[in-house]
Amino acid sequence: MRKIYNKLVRDNIIDIILNDNGKPVFKILNDDNFRIALKNKVVEESQELLLANTKDDVINELSDIIELIETISKNYNINKDELLNKKENKKLKRGGFDKKIFLEYSDEDK
Repeated sequence: MRKIYNKLVRDNIIDIILNDNGKPVFKILNDDNFRIALKNKVVEESQELLLANTKDDVINELSDIIELIETISKNYNINKDELLNKKENKKLKRGGFDKKIFLEYSDEDK
């Protein structure tokens, strides 16, 4: 039975499929396509996080997202300090999410 993936997978998945007697068909992406696939993978993992119900499920999805953030950062030559500094600057200017504010709408004159 054929299972269609059409997505970026972790480095050891091909070996896992081979060890289970599967016959994977895959390709190695060029840098541009890799960057697109990484961003699509973040969306995929974020959707899975949305469906996570247990603490273990949330941890599992967050660990995937962290791995993707690290890989994307590496691919764009962004070091950890640069990323964390940007995060802190945004938090200082715009705040965090601690107050649980959900903005319904704003009437604005423009």
